[in-house]
Amino acid sequence: MGRFGLGLRSGAATLALIIGSAAAAQSTLPPPDAAETPATASEPAPGGEIVVTGSRIRRDPLSQDSPIVFVDEADIAKTGLNSVNDVLQRLPSSGGGINSKFNNSGNLGNPPDGGGVGAGSAEVDLRYLGSRRVLVLVDGLRYVNGASASGVPGSTDLNSIPDSMIERIEVLQDGASSIYGSDAIAGVVNIITKKKQKGLEASAQLGGYDKGDGFTQNYQLSWGNGGDSATQFVVGGNFVKQNGVKSRDRAISAFPGPYATSCLEAGCSGTPLLGRFRFFGAASDSVDDPTTPLVNEDISDETLVGVLPIGVAPVYPDDFRDFTAADTFNFAPFNFIQTPLKRFGLFGNFRQELGDNLNFSARAIWNRRKSRNQAAPIPILIGQGAGNLNILDTIDIDVSNPYNPFDFTLDESNYVVIRRRMAEFGPRRFDQTVKTAYGVATLDGTLDIGGRNWYWDVNASYGRNKARQVMHGNINSDNLRIALGPVDVCAATAGCVPFNIFGGAGTITQDMIDFVGFTQRDSSKQTSLDFTANISGSLLELPGGPLGVAAGLEYRKQKGRFDPDPVVAAGFSSDIPAQPTKGSFNVKEAYAEINAPILANRPFADLLELTGAVRFSDYSTSGSTTTFKAGANWKPIPDLRLRANWAEGFRAPSIGELFGTFSRFDSAFDDPCSSKSVLDRNISNDATVLANCTAQGGLGATTAPDDQLSVVTGGNEDLKPETSKSLVLGGVYSPSFIPRLSFEVNWYRIKIDDAIQAFPAQLTVANCVYNNDASACDRITRSISGDIIGIDSQLANIAGIRTKGIDANIAYRTDQTRMGRFGFTWNNTFLRNFDILLPTADGVQRISREGTEVGSPSQAFPKWKSIGIIDWDLKNFGATITGRYIKSVRETNADNRIKSMFYTDLQLRFTSPDFADNFGFALGVNNLFNVKAPGCFGCDVNGFDPTTYDVPGRYLYARASVKM
Repeated sequence: MGRFGLGLRSGAATLALIIGSAAAAQSTLPPPDAAETPATASEPAPGGEIVVTGSRIRRDPLSQDSPIVFVDEADIAKTGLNSVNDVLQRLPSSGGGINSKFNNSGNLGNPPDGGGVGAGSAEVDLRYLGSRRVLVLVDGLRYVNGASASGVPGSTDLNSIPDSMIERIEVLQDGASSIYGSDAIAGVVNIITKKKQKGLEASAQLGGYDKGDGFTQNYQLSWGNGGDSATQFVVGGNFVKQNGVKSRDRAISAFPGPYATSCLEAGCSGTPLLGRFRFFGAASDSVDDPTTPLVNEDISDETLVGVLPIGVAPVYPDDFRDFTAADTFNFAPFNFIQTPLKRFGLFGNFRQELGDNLNFSARAIWNRRKSRNQAAPIPILIGQGAGNLNILDTIDIDVSNPYNPFDFTLDESNYVVIRRRMAEFGPRRFDQTVKTAYGVATLDGTLDIGGRNWYWDVNASYGRNKARQVMHGNINSDNLRIALGPVDVCAATAGCVPFNIFGGAGTITQDMIDFVGFTQRDSSKQTSLDFTANISGSLLELPGGPLGVAAGLEYRKQKGRFDPDPVVAAGFSSDIPAQPTKGSFNVKEAYAEINAPILANRPFADLLELTGAVRFSDYSTSGSTTTFKAGANWKPIPDLRLRANWAEGFRAPSIGELFGTFSRFDSAFDDPCSSKSVLDRNISNDATVLANCTAQGGLGATTAPDDQLSVVTGGNEDLKPETSKSLVLGGVYSPSFIPRLSFEVNWYRIKIDDAIQAFPAQLTVANCVYNNDASACDRITRSISGDIIGIDSQLANIAGIRTKGIDANIAYRTDQTRMGRFGFTWNNTFLRNFDILLPTADGVQRISREGTEVGSPSQAFPKWKSIGIIDWDLKNFGATITGRYIKSVRETNADNRIKSMFYTDLQLRFTSPDFADNFGFALGVNNLFNVKAPGCFGCDVNGFDPTTYDVPGRYLYARASVKM
């Protein structure tokens, strides 16, 4: 880059950070028309009082007593992003979550949270506490949980909500269990839909990367009859198509190691295209003696078969040679760095005035998502050292198999593991189809009680998410067992032909594929039925204003199920095993809330109000609990607002966490007992480790840090709810001598006890090998060769989480000038600490995550994230420059520091009110300066963290919009 380019980049970066930069033009102040669009069904009271997320009591939207970020339709359009979750994941307080950069194929299995092979969904995480601890509402009512065809998720799929129905999003960055119930520990995302619209609004956006891939189409349409008649409605739909970006087309992900150029730089798979064999025992002088453990003294511990013509049987020893690093398999090019998907959604909002004080409204959503992810051809590992935890670990290769080059049967007495990459079956492809239906019917109105208006609403909602997944490229292990077994048994089995696992790539014929291969079909479904009743009003006048109260009742029933393919359920999958899951629960709840303005318009008390809430919940699965919330809102002077909020929270275990059956997933971790370990302390450089590995049966382990090893997880019906306590202290200063300028600072602290978690695999191994922790060692299974073949990680209430940080925001918008109108915002989150507390045999172990990258599962915990926008509008022209800063982090399982990142986005706009009432056109580019993606050696796939960083490359887009 030349001096001009470097200067432009540096100048833009400095300007965006110093003056202010925010994703999605997020603001802590509600949009100007918020008072015209209530967050619940009832109409706003005179004076613009509405229900703002975090409270059921109507109030002035500017008098927020909790930290809330507002993102409206125009803000979303300024980002050029095609999914609302991508917009929300840019918030500094967001910890990421599943998105379209996740290619969770194959190795992540069917975990209880549903985030496995059938991912393809979109989630939001706040405060790094996980998407299952964020409650998603639509117009103040719970939305149905997602379905992934790989489990029963406890979180919401935002891809199931049509973008064209969204008017604004309110993000409450505070605990709200006493207001909304379970799941609102980290915060609440409330999606406010369009209820009033006059005429037609339509837009079309096309985009793609400058590499020539990732092409996207986004079409949105909505139409309403206006807001003045007794009958009001808004209907619309959207279609989004996103093409994939292949990992092989980016330098960072062409090989398993970030920016690697060959398998010799490590990271490639030890399961090659050719058969790789590992034997054990003493040497033998003759291959004719089947009783000797080792085939021949000339065969090394690990060998592979040479490439042979199809149908030709390998000959021992001519077609065998030693396995080397050059034989490893590069699985990376088969992945996606951005997964392809199509989304088609329809929505309708209807409202009918039935009288002066009675209204009926209905809302309906239908959405279909088709998505795809992909992995390399399936690796087959058979033998006692394979660690599949199924029939593959016990397969014998009979002496009569015509491709067996040895004069005896290969069984548990002479071989440890045989590996073969089944290239002939093609890549593993996962195609998902997810259909969502959601409907709400509401009666609402007002009552005059004692000369005061009381607002009430009664709601009934039903939601259903149904997902199907088709996997291509799997192998029926029972059929494989028959095809490798006695030839007479194979001959007596319909369709069976002997299988050649000894030849190189291309030696597996179509007849062999037809017998052992199968197409896997999985499905899952979640439904929710929810009834709520709310009433709010004021009881009496206090010195500071009316005493506001709200109360309500709720009954909710949720059902969920996951049905793997019958072949998989029978234990015959050669990929990830799974069992059916089915469960349900119901909950009865009641809440009450109060807002007491103690003083107003007094010296040192322009406003002083106290708030409180209580909620009682009774779960059919988890028992009953009561949560409380208390807050104070004080304005010593008109320009300064100080606030404090203390809240209890809870999260009841989800259906998957309670009833999820055991499933294996493959995780990469470093075994200190392995001769290939690269840990600071390992068997080759630490006497204590050597002694412990010898005693624990780990001597002889040879797994590499990149090898994916089996971890078994599953639900637990004995789980109890998580509980939390949160405290938020903050203030907003809006100097009256500088209109439209505000400074906001919030300090937060969240403590979670009995957190539902599986013990991390790497930590389990470290505690066992380094500390001889009996509880950790009991969860590890090693093969006769010393390699780890399984770790037990069942969900339990084992963890405590302690986190605190600071949010600091600046917002300013100028008045109209001859140069136009300018807007500046700068939003920051400083993560001061994030500790996970886990039990050990000696007490409690504290793991500090702030400033680190976990890697598997991918999650960065930067100490500082800053994100914002500079806006300029002059008559019919406008421009937006966005800066996004992510502080550097260090990998916990690799000697690597991921550098700080700064992304710059730019959008130019033009509107023409004289054409079709209002025509708009925008051009934009995200990652304007093509910032190189930071490499992550320990991340799951693609060499970078998809929760935190962009797909490499510039993203260019153009959008046209019209209002009529």
